[in-house]
Amino acid sequence: MKVCTDACLFGAYSDVSGERILDVGTGTGLLALMAAQRNPAAQVDAVEVDEAAFGQATENVAASPFTDRVRIWHGRIQAFSRTGREAFDRILTNPPFYTAHLRSPDAAVNRALHNDELPFEELTETVVRLLKRNGQLWVMLPPFEMERLVQIAQTAGLHPFRQLSVRHHAQKPVFRAIWGFSFGPGAVESDEICLYETDGKTHTDRFRTLLAPFYLIF
Repeated sequence: MKVCTDACLFGAYSDVSGERILDVGTGTGLLALMAAQRNPAAQVDAVEVDEAAFGQATENVAASPFTDRVRIWHGRIQAFSRTGREAFDRILTNPPFYTAHLRSPDAAVNRALHNDELPFEELTETVVRLLKRNGQLWVMLPPFEMERLVQIAQTAGLHPFRQLSVRHHAQKPVFRAIWGFSFGPGAVESDEICLYETDGKTHTDRFRTLLAPFYLIF
């Protein structure tokens, strides 16, 4: 499984404070490992439904310095949420978002991109069950899908407090949205970042600063 630049940005930007962090749909384990690196005091749980991705995440954690603080769970987050575990301070997720698009012949690709396994309604219900009352949910989605999620989340009592719009560069449209949610409505802080300068090749200083702790050469 490849690691996307926007996923790295998500892991570097999201608030990972607290003692217990949950990564929903961990894939390769990237977000869980970034959270463990950023917060040395946290215990990180990561859930992945796809067997191959679960295996890769398990291998990646085993090869990391964070084996004592990151646990990978195989299965659906809906089942995980019903096991009576303690609530989490932070929940991170880059959920599947396609709802009515053409399918890939690869079942793993469909699980990663289509939200049949985790519709937004079930995602928000699960988060409400697992998140501490003073906790935060952090989500990355395409802008249109984020608009859908915001409506569903607010109905469940989760309200946005921060939004980051992500562009490839200043002349390109916003292609990803990173939002923070918490219980209780309030003011929303807006922010924007470009991954590249207008040449489309040179990373912006802000992006480099955010990602520098995670890149061996940057």
